[in-house]
Amino acid sequence: MSRSGSGQGVRSAVADDGRRKILHVMPLDKFVAPFIDFVEEHFSDFDRHIFFCLGDLALYPVGRRPNTLFESDFPTSRRAYIHLAVQMNRAQKIILHGLSHMRVVQLLCMLPWVLKKCFWVIWGWDLYSYKLAERTRDWHRRELFRKFAIRRLGHIVTFIPGDAELARQWYGARGKVHQCVMYPSNLFDKKLASPEAHEGICIQIGNSADPDNEHVEMLQMLERHRDRNFTIYAPLSYGDPLHAQAVAAAGRKMFGDKFVALTEFLPLDDYRRLLGKIDIAVFNHRRQQGMGNMITLLGMGKKVYLRTDVTPWQLFQSMGLKVYDNADIDLRPLDEPSARRNREIVERHFSEPVLVDQLRAIFED
Repeated sequence: MSRSGSGQGVRSAVADDGRRKILHVMPLDKFVAPFIDFVEEHFSDFDRHIFFCLGDLALYPVGRRPNTLFESDFPTSRRAYIHLAVQMNRAQKIILHGLSHMRVVQLLCMLPWVLKKCFWVIWGWDLYSYKLAERTRDWHRRELFRKFAIRRLGHIVTFIPGDAELARQWYGARGKVHQCVMYPSNLFDKKLASPEAHEGICIQIGNSADPDNEHVEMLQMLERHRDRNFTIYAPLSYGDPLHAQAVAAAGRKMFGDKFVALTEFLPLDDYRRLLGKIDIAVFNHRRQQGMGNMITLLGMGKKVYLRTDVTPWQLFQSMGLKVYDNADIDLRPLDEPSARRNREIVERHFSEPVLVDQLRAIFED
């Protein structure tokens, strides 16, 4: 990774009142930039926040501000993590966006006194790797560090109660749980345009090229309907490119022109137009994943199938949302009364004002 700059602007910005700062430790991903934008738009004390971003800035661009700092700003990774340790000690609160980055986990273990002021935002794999990752020697080594840190964290952030319970069960987590949808990608925009008219049934399978989507199994579930008039859309632009190629090949082999592999990133508005076209969505994750897609589809009145043994199923059931078991897929769109009720529930729980209130509660806790 190329190194440029020195980070002096951020260092000077936090030097005077660092102990009042909220430090965000953020591996760069597609929803990091929108989150920073959201905080800047809705919180007048935006300069109180320091965003320390790790990873490939070229792949996931984030606009530079006086309070954003990037690993690549430092001449070496070692210098970057020394500076991160300084900021962890100074900060009033530390918000850990995901907890899969092992250097961050190891740093936290070296600074156990900061763990009580840490808020772990559960992303998915950072929790479910306990169950789903291959049990190698390296896995056991990583889990020793992760268990030490997680059980001492002061706070857990999630809007899926089942994930918090798994953190307690698997890692002995004892932190206070804060309910928060956290990222704008999990919000439903009630201004979304009405879907365009289309022939046949439009089906979405999964949300990314992550192998955890279990794409081939979903295709096999749909194979018995192959004589029906439908088109299958598979979002594959994000995740494992080799897996994306394999899924695209399998889909074309099984369904021919009825299968469409979406391998290029779509602008958000274009992707939402595609979701508006979907009648039925099938998710086969064996863990919490794809929540933004599910929320938007449910809010648009689409029929959503998923596994019944995952925490999102429990969440949706508790909220009164109508979702379906993917063990028994039919191709009938959602009936209008259920679609209308789903939309009302999603608008109530996944709106911009709700997220602002939830974030304020965390920032002011």
